[in-house]
Amino acid sequence: MQNQTDQIEWRTDHAARSVPLSTRFDDPFFSLEDGVAETEHVFLGGNDLPARFCEGFDIAELGFGTGLNLLVAWDAWQRAVQSGPLRFTSFEAYPMAPADMRRAHQAFPEFDGKRDQLSEAWTGAGGILELPGLRANIIIGDARETLPLWEGRADAWFLDGFSPAKNPELWSPALMQQVAHHTAPQGTAATYTAAGHVRRGLSDAGFTVSRTQGYGRKRHMTRAVLPA
Repeated sequence: MQNQTDQIEWRTDHAARSVPLSTRFDDPFFSLEDGVAETEHVFLGGNDLPARFCEGFDIAELGFGTGLNLLVAWDAWQRAVQSGPLRFTSFEAYPMAPADMRRAHQAFPEFDGKRDQLSEAWTGAGGILELPGLRANIIIGDARETLPLWEGRADAWFLDGFSPAKNPELWSPALMQQVAHHTAPQGTAATYTAAGHVRRGLSDAGFTVSRTQGYGRKRHMTRAVLPA
């Protein structure tokens, strides 16, 4: 198992907080403007959440990174006063070392203690994380190999790999087919990118795809719905 320890540089955002950048993919793990606001706009808003939350709701994600998307979704789930845990499955090829995750998390709000609970539970090895109101499964390995083996079906997908230009493997048509195969009827997907080949890959996989307003400096993003 490889981790990101030797593949991270640290940059400073507008609020003088440390933001990790992957030297492997030459891309930051989250927005230098406001990572939480970006996640809320792209992944919650792009999947019509929290309005669609219901008991047994299942989110899946390509690219766990710092765990920011999980934190934002988990916090929204609990604020929506849902019964039972949120189910969250993420596929990650290069898990972040615990010390790096803790450093990255200093840029985030505490989320009523959830930030520190996640940091304490994270060993860098992935696996099942059982936390109050959350059952997360972080699957380590190349998603092209691990996603086909997954037996779940997500109600919403967070497609959050590094830039398609720099990490094309996580945006291939074959992988988008697997995303569709592991999506519940009328399930959704959202991503910050509006790259044409990504939208075509989702469309060819069976999604109804639209280009919508992006976050911050990104003019557009992508939303997708899988018909029943």
